[in-house]
Amino acid sequence: MEFTPKWEYVSDMVMGGVSIGEIRTENIRGRIGTRLTGDVSLDNNGGFLQMAFDLLPDSQILNAESWTGIELDVIGNLKKYDCRLRTDLLARPWQSYRTSLVAPKHWTLIQLPFAEFRPHRTTIPLDLTRIRRIGVLAIGREFNADVAVSSVRLFR
Repeated sequence: MEFTPKWEYVSDMVMGGVSIGEIRTENIRGRIGTRLTGDVSLDNNGGFLQMAFDLLPDSQILNAESWTGIELDVIGNLKKYDCRLRTDLLARPWQSYRTSLVAPKHWTLIQLPFAEFRPHRTTIPLDLTRIRRIGVLAIGREFNADVAVSSVRLFR
């Protein structure tokens, strides 16, 4: 199952942080992708830049229980990023299910099995019948972010 992401940009400025970045859709080494760039700062209790999208329109939930995980075509600067999932069962913006990936220098298909996603600031187990949103984050340390995604799919 392939998605047509309508990526949205969010930074730690929503909570008083000072990280600065942006997302752009552009041609990167022969592929059209959405690129998250910027500088992550830990000042003012900040520390993240994010691009995310709802998997289905109108915040509908997706039943992904017959799938193994998420796969993304990714390129970047060899830095570590988070991939996070949200379900409609999570009430707070800081709650999610997360795993990490390293953004390679060349376009690469990265598979992230659902079994690798760990609850973050929640005790609610990941319910694959209730997935709503996915995000790619530069988070947790000061660094220059540069990661792009050309496609997002579920895989079996």
